[in-house]
Amino acid sequence: MTGASAGKWRLAAFAVTPAALRADALAGLLGAVLALPQGIAFATLAGLPPEYGIYTAIVPCIVAALFGSSQHVVSGPTNANSLALFAALSPLAIPASPDYIAYALAVTGLVGVMQLALGAFKLGWVTDFIAPAVLTGFIGGAAILIGLYAVPDLLGLTLPGRSGALSVIAGLAAEIGKLNASAAIVGACTLGVTVATARISRRLPFMLIGLMAGFMVSEVLAMWPAWPQVMRIGTIPSVLPPFSVPWASPSMLPQLVSIAGALSIVALGQSVSIAKAIAHRSGQHLDIDREFVGQGLSNIVGSFFSSYVSCGSLNRSLPNFVAGARTPLAAVLSAVLLVGLAYATRPLLERLPMPAIAALLIYIAYGLIDARGFVRLARVSRSDLGVALVTFGGMLFLPFQEAILIGSGLSLLIYLNRTAHPAVRTLLPDPASPSRTFTPVEELEQAGPECPQLKLVRIEGSIYFGAAGYVSRRLHGMRHGTAQKHLLVMVKSMNFIDFAGAEVWEQELAARRAVGGDVYFHRPRHAVRQLWSKTGFDARLGADHVFGSKAEAVARIYEHLDRAACAGCTARVFAECRKAQSGPEEHRRDANPDGTRNQSPRKQSTGSIIS
Repeated sequence: MTGASAGKWRLAAFAVTPAALRADALAGLLGAVLALPQGIAFATLAGLPPEYGIYTAIVPCIVAALFGSSQHVVSGPTNANSLALFAALSPLAIPASPDYIAYALAVTGLVGVMQLALGAFKLGWVTDFIAPAVLTGFIGGAAILIGLYAVPDLLGLTLPGRSGALSVIAGLAAEIGKLNASAAIVGACTLGVTVATARISRRLPFMLIGLMAGFMVSEVLAMWPAWPQVMRIGTIPSVLPPFSVPWASPSMLPQLVSIAGALSIVALGQSVSIAKAIAHRSGQHLDIDREFVGQGLSNIVGSFFSSYVSCGSLNRSLPNFVAGARTPLAAVLSAVLLVGLAYATRPLLERLPMPAIAALLIYIAYGLIDARGFVRLARVSRSDLGVALVTFGGMLFLPFQEAILIGSGLSLLIYLNRTAHPAVRTLLPDPASPSRTFTPVEELEQAGPECPQLKLVRIEGSIYFGAAGYVSRRLHGMRHGTAQKHLLVMVKSMNFIDFAGAEVWEQELAARRAVGGDVYFHRPRHAVRQLWSKTGFDARLGADHVFGSKAEAVARIYEHLDRAACAGCTARVFAECRKAQSGPEEHRRDANPDGTRNQSPRKQSTGSIIS
């Protein structure tokens, strides 16, 4: 994309109306509030000081919004990136040490360079292999995880670990007796006010109103010593990202490059999956290559401002969309407001109750569970439903990136299985049709007899190396143990063949000619004829074996059939059969004044083919 077109895109993306500006500002404010506890938690998870999570929620967020494609994705620190970074760097340095921080920033810069290169070389098409069924399962599983991970904070419980859905459930079961009544009341109040306000009017900032209601209830309960205290955000460190230079010793570069390669895939997989899932709901058209560029630039610039690996954040993007954000300005405002709020209202923010924030996340999670989507998949395609369910289960019990990889891999296997078995349909005249058009046998209510000497087949699908064996076996089965030595193949729907596909027809031609028969084709594609020409099959077949109309094909092939067999045949499939076997009087009754045979007014082109 040129600089001029990029500039036009950014102007269009940020050409907001006053109504859109209000919506983006409210969504940005909610995003800023949610980013504070998440940033601190994720940075700790990554083995970094807490403030690095806040830094990562500011600079990369702004850069990705300015240069990315999605209108709603908000970039920042994520659970998966934090876990992956800690697992990769903890063997190399002590977490939170100067060396560890230096490695984290260096890896972040390398991740950005790799992502930018993928976008620059237009490799975003690889994400097209993430099927809609995968997105359905992904967003459903993500919604469950968001809600499940928020339950401990909603109930005021501290769990020893949150390594997966089962771990959280087991921890809740073990610690439920320690439920904090104040936390439960604050969370219930926040959730109740949010739901009630949303039902009154979704134009109202219902999430913010619910959050403020929970805050006020927590302040009232804090005045009564008999009630237990609730967990709050706590002390907020400086949120102004300091300038830093990502650097590592040359001896460490090979290890850091390999780590960056893996993290690039993890981060892009998250960003693109989130962007596609939200775009599926919003109707936005995504430029995936531009999304790669935006994510790459955000990590490059972020590494110079004390930020670690960032990508599209599920916990910020989905609330941003649900809260009514309309343009990328919401993401920019969330980063700016994060800085402003931390300074202007630090005492208030430090006292925001975690149960209230957890209640908002549970509300968002509930709204994202698309049960109707699973029902539609069940009605349309059981295989797609299976893909969605596998992805859904993977999200609950496997790392994020593995769930996406497994779901995408399964959908590709199903697709390959379909393309490896193209339809090879036997055709017969339809007795119910006035023109007795050629119709697949399985679609006929009452199938008539086939011509004993000529097999009519339609190929529906490409014949490539994966499908060549199946098609070859089907053709062999049609040829084996039958007197149908001649084969007419309707190949208009055979869009592509490769060398293995060409070999199928070479073998079929040789086999049929060896027993005195032949192979003929009706309307092969130009690309198919080109490959046949290159392999020499066109010359071996002969130009007189390729036809543009079925009438011409049958008329010419009829001339090569065994007349002795035709004399005793009672099938009389084609018009030529009836003409040869009818008496002079019958032929005259069926003939036009010019001597040609009467044809159906509905199918003039096929009336001379079949009786």
